[in-house]
Amino acid sequence: MPIELLMPALSPTMTEGTLARWLKKEGDAVKSGDVLCEIETDKATMEFEAVDEGTLGKILVPDGSAGIAVNTPIGVLLEEGEDASAISAAKPAAAAPAAVAAPAASAPVAAAAPVASAPAVASGDRVFASPLAKRIAANAGVDLKAVKGTGPYGRVVKADVEQAIKGGVAASAATAPAAAAPAAKAAPAPAPAVANPFEPAFEEIPNSSMRKVIARRLTEAKSTIPHFYLSIDCELDALLKVRSDLNGRSDAYKLSVNDFIIRAVALALKKVPAANASWGEEAIKRYTDVDVSVAVATPNGLITPIVHHADHKGLAAISNEMKELAGKARDGKLKPEEFQGGGFTISNLGMFGIKDFAAIINPPQGCILAVGAGEQRPVVKAGALAIATVMTCTLSVDHRVVDGAVGAEFLAAFKKLVEDPLSMLL
Repeated sequence: MPIELLMPALSPTMTEGTLARWLKKEGDAVKSGDVLCEIETDKATMEFEAVDEGTLGKILVPDGSAGIAVNTPIGVLLEEGEDASAISAAKPAAAAPAAVAAPAASAPVAAAAPVASAPAVASGDRVFASPLAKRIAANAGVDLKAVKGTGPYGRVVKADVEQAIKGGVAASAATAPAAAAPAAKAAPAPAPAVANPFEPAFEEIPNSSMRKVIARRLTEAKSTIPHFYLSIDCELDALLKVRSDLNGRSDAYKLSVNDFIIRAVALALKKVPAANASWGEEAIKRYTDVDVSVAVATPNGLITPIVHHADHKGLAAISNEMKELAGKARDGKLKPEEFQGGGFTISNLGMFGIKDFAAIINPPQGCILAVGAGEQRPVVKAGALAIATVMTCTLSVDHRVVDGAVGAEFLAAFKKLVEDPLSMLL
């Protein structure tokens, strides 16, 4: 039997992807481990490797196709001894929704009984559902108001709609057969949206998969996580001197202030492990590894590559690793293990001159540290006014996971390391 190649789920948040390009052509021999195509996910562009051996018999989804749902057939692999006649039953991915919708159109008249109650449920109440669930429901003629959601806060997700289709639920009033209500008067078409005549000129930029996921996750984070914020000022003069001295000793590395911050965060988490945690409904997860995520700006949005075991790495190793990760992030070449996970995030806008800010927590993590610019400010030392280079850092905290005292203890440990940078070299 031919083997269907399905759109893979290459990240936990991926529901659909873009098939960037095929690296194999129809008729090419395929071995296990061969790269078949490149797929753009919500996070990066990744390679899709073959698991089975055979011949690429048919490409169902062409290069550049966007919005391909996970588990949709994208190609057919022929096993040894099979020819093109074996794939005659294979259908293009675009035909899949029509095949699902067919049973709804040919449903027996007896199924029309629930439709009579449509006005009662069509009360205008909003139904919370994922975009993919809405699309599947629309194609299959399923009334979302009759589907019980199992997602967060009762949100209807893909699995709920698929289960409803298997169980046989009433068609929505919008897709019910006209014969079910012959005497019903056609509802008036909704009035077209009226453009605001006073709105400035604009151009529409389509949302990428990555941008949609960022929007969804940050909205959920700000809506469901009880944030609170702690700020602290750190003097950088000693750190800047050590950085200059170390950079002058070798051409094998070039340390940035951010490299010192990553190292200081890692060591502070080692001293205050209660801050290296995330929320779970049954238990708080306290991480035993110190994996630090670092926000990197890309053309499509923010992504957070991870420095794994950062507490066991020196400044030079952290510096070189971050340069490599940042480059791969901007090129969309990060591997899943390089951006999925992490126990604590750093977001540094100091290089843009931002004095201080409060970042949104990256769920499921419990904390994110927002780092501002180092700038010369007046300070009081030994009762006298002096000038020092000062950096403001703000810790955003999930109060379900980390209490105020723990957050303050972490910031105190972090400040001590930043202001005594030689202790980071031990």
